[in-house]
Amino acid sequence: MVAIIKSSGSLRNVLNYNEQKLKQNVAQLVHSRNFGKDTDQLGFTDKLKTIEKLTSLNQRTRLNAVHISLNFDPSEKPTKEILQKIADAYMQRIGFGNQPYLVYQHHDSGHPHIHIVSTNIQKDGSRIKMQNIGRNQSETARKEIEKEFRLVQAQASQLKQVYELKPVNAQKVQYGKMETKRAITVVLDTILRTYKYGSLPELNAVLRLYNIIADRGSENSRTYKNNGLVYRVLDEKGEKVGTPIKASDIYNNPGLKFLNEKFKLNEPLKLPFKRRVKNAIDLSFIKHKGQSLDEMITNLQKDKIQVVLRRNVQGVIYGMTYIDHQNKVVFNGSDLGKEYSANQIQERIREQMLQIQQQVIQSELAIKYKPIPNQTSEVVTNQPPAQKPDAEIKLSGLIEIMDVLTKPENEGYTPSDLKKKQKRKRKRLHH
Repeated sequence: MVAIIKSSGSLRNVLNYNEQKLKQNVAQLVHSRNFGKDTDQLGFTDKLKTIEKLTSLNQRTRLNAVHISLNFDPSEKPTKEILQKIADAYMQRIGFGNQPYLVYQHHDSGHPHIHIVSTNIQKDGSRIKMQNIGRNQSETARKEIEKEFRLVQAQASQLKQVYELKPVNAQKVQYGKMETKRAITVVLDTILRTYKYGSLPELNAVLRLYNIIADRGSENSRTYKNNGLVYRVLDEKGEKVGTPIKASDIYNNPGLKFLNEKFKLNEPLKLPFKRRVKNAIDLSFIKHKGQSLDEMITNLQKDKIQVVLRRNVQGVIYGMTYIDHQNKVVFNGSDLGKEYSANQIQERIREQMLQIQQQVIQSELAIKYKPIPNQTSEVVTNQPPAQKPDAEIKLSGLIEIMDVLTKPENEGYTPSDLKKKQKRKRKRLHH
């Protein structure tokens, strides 16, 4: 089981999202708790007013609507009764057992899952703290429920693949508003909540990976002038297709006001991860000297960092965005520092390639003009004469000494008068 918890400032939008699923016959209200009526007797007003009564007790808490989804493995077919028990057990364990909550079973995806709508404002006006609830209470509850109901454990690799976010299939959604809205909402539910981005271009760098873009329109358009925002699906060429969906039509209303608040919140959250991205880029230049831009992009992907290039109509690269998928954070190149901007990265690549070319040329020249031993004609070079090794010098001196010591004595130094040959005296005969 995989549990996802989201907070919202609009209870009405969260409730409308699930109620629209009921109207589309792709969801069913299977359970409720702490309402004045039975589940099958609850109307929309009953649901909304009961929860709004609590939220009105605390005007200071802006994010007062809680939207939880519990997702199960496709091999599991939990009954309505089992889903009710799982929902009650989960809400009790995370501290929401006394809160009013609605449980919707959705049938519009490839795996069984339920959505739970509630509020974190209690009867006394105090709020249930949401900070780290997903990492602490929810994680403990998930593991206990998996054992209690014998569910597939979320750590299993095949289960993680089920919930992996996939790009929108443009061909399936371009002709229908409902399909387009559903596909966009699935992507936004994950990206807006998990990634840390500081501007609309940074957000779009991530959304484009899933064939979606947040579009303000041209400066002369009514949407732009009214600070509006629409979401569009992109085809394989990056062209906008299908019906544009207004941000206000999506249940949590992720328009410019919502995004500007996220930008401000995300900026300080991004800072701790800036050094990792810069180090990865610098290390790629050290480990892979002479790399091309495409090779650099491939090398960074090994560190789970994706590079998104921005080109003008002529195809010239004018911008570079880095997406750290490991830490779910996005940086514009110039925000990391001048040397990480698109122009400077391309300049670093050119300089390194030029240095390698010069080294190759020098190496080839050295081989070409290397003197050949025993050559009759001298080759003039600018290099100084090679020095003999110490061992060779010592051996040469020893040979000279031995040569002197072993020469015959008469070949040594002798005064010239001693070199004259003495005459033998003849004996005279005495007659």
